[in-house]
Amino acid sequence: MSDVTNILVVGIGGQGITAAEILAEAAIGLGLDVKKTEVAGMSQRGGVVSSHVRFGERVLSPEIVPGEANVLVAFEAAEGMRWSNYLKPGGIAMVNTLRLAPPVVSLGLFDYSEDPVAEMRAAGVNVHGFDAGAIARELGDLRLVNTVMLGAIADHLPFPADTLKRCIVDRFRARKPQLVAMNERAFEAGRKAR
Repeated sequence: MSDVTNILVVGIGGQGITAAEILAEAAIGLGLDVKKTEVAGMSQRGGVVSSHVRFGERVLSPEIVPGEANVLVAFEAAEGMRWSNYLKPGGIAMVNTLRLAPPVVSLGLFDYSEDPVAEMRAAGVNVHGFDAGAIARELGDLRLVNTVMLGAIADHLPFPADTLKRCIVDRFRARKPQLVAMNERAFEAGRKAR
């Protein structure tokens, strides 16, 4: 794997921070060079969040520039649309159809699109929109959205999906073993949702 893989994780209020950490851990576990950065800003007050995860044989900078992301993981629909210019040609966007208006919308600085996923498609973005929150609720815990989203992108990474799943399982086995089976189900549900 000589190329660098760029994954941009975006959301509101801290969404996706754990997902970005797990992606970085999985790549490190494969012996890859990993760089990660995040902008959390006012995340605890509903502000926007972005995490850049880059991995490959040699990575020089943690920041993804517009037009270079292989995968965009959007935990909120309008944030997915707002960051879609970061995708490279042939890149893919996995978008949770959840609609949460960030403060920039509440303040009147930006309008919230009626259908961000449809606008992304109309702009030529390869986008897969689905309700990760509904899947997580069906599984019994809304906090499973991170794992659902990771499952959704697992088959679009340059390593086997089982590598990412194993990283998730190991993380929960060490910290909260009672949640391992639930996260395994969430991961597989995410893979089917896309």
